[in-house]
Amino acid sequence: MRERAQRPGRTTTRGRGPLLAVGAVCAVVFVVVAVSVLALPGPAGETGSDLPGLAESHGIKLGVAVAVDPLRDDSDYQDVVTDHYTAVTAENTMKWVHVQPERHEFDWSGPDTVVDFAEEHDLDIRGHTLLWHNQQPEWLARGFYDADELREVMREHMEALLGRYQGRVDSWDVINEPFEDGGPELRENLWYQALGEDYIAEALRMAHEVDPQARLYINEFGIEGGGDKADALYELASGLLEQGVPLHGIGFQGHFVHGDVPEDLAENMRRFTDLGLDVEISELDVRIAEPVTDEAVSDQAEEYRRAVEACLEVSRCVGVSVWGVTDAHSWIPEWFPGYDSALPFDEDYRSKPALGGMVDALSRGRRAQGRPVRRRVRNG
Repeated sequence: MRERAQRPGRTTTRGRGPLLAVGAVCAVVFVVVAVSVLALPGPAGETGSDLPGLAESHGIKLGVAVAVDPLRDDSDYQDVVTDHYTAVTAENTMKWVHVQPERHEFDWSGPDTVVDFAEEHDLDIRGHTLLWHNQQPEWLARGFYDADELREVMREHMEALLGRYQGRVDSWDVINEPFEDGGPELRENLWYQALGEDYIAEALRMAHEVDPQARLYINEFGIEGGGDKADALYELASGLLEQGVPLHGIGFQGHFVHGDVPEDLAENMRRFTDLGLDVEISELDVRIAEPVTDEAVSDQAEEYRRAVEACLEVSRCVGVSVWGVTDAHSWIPEWFPGYDSALPFDEDYRSKPALGGMVDALSRGRRAQGRPVRRRVRNG
């Protein structure tokens, strides 16, 4: 997978329209089953789907990554979020370049929008992200820091960001993509260069000091089907736990290509839960090569179904989050030219068979026995 520099979280729309029912493609058997369980979305303002209730019945979160501008101004966008999901992830607005564009100068307008919207609609919140090699402000990316200086910069940022939302944001991707794209070597990012491999443990301890209630994650891509990178992350996680580092979970990003969703996703997640960690499919999308055909869109539903079922098969899988609200807001076309149609809603806010695939998984699947998902506790 390529270097994912400056994931944009597109906020412009290529089309607009009311929410409509799934059409002829619902002839696919498992989508028909799903439609019998709930009414897929109609025009904006009508009753939404039963997806939130289905997810909660299994004790998992069903989340979506949100962009700030449509979350403020687009009622159709807001309705898709509140009608179909139980959690939100800040797609871009909590990243360092947006939160602290200049040192000691913080912009809370975007993060506040996400957190306030989530609390108003009783949605869980996933914070994304604290340490990442991309989307850094120029003052940070081009700075030359010794170990103590960089620790000070890290603490200032965490105390500001985590401290502002202490007790409000349920979990944080503290470390995002620590391994090289192809793995299994650790990425020689700013933090690694100054602090060595210990930067990961230091960051997790620091985040825990600032917000002891938050669940702290390492979030990575390219580990869903096992392999050297997944093995390296497993060894890293094992070592951190042996040291008593406050690591609580692993995010399996789940940026899949149509036709290439691994069959052993649940097995690979279970390796990490056996260590006592939670897992989550944290950034799910399934991109389709252009020209996008009706057949591919129909088949994509099976892949979304399998992803959600994999979570249900793992007792400590706490949720599945889709990376974007509609195809009009997806990062895929810009960063993967020649691919599109990665999400459960199209550019015109119409539901696609992928939504039925998730419904089918939650309607028919059985939750693996194990520890129940923690419910958030709000301050105030």
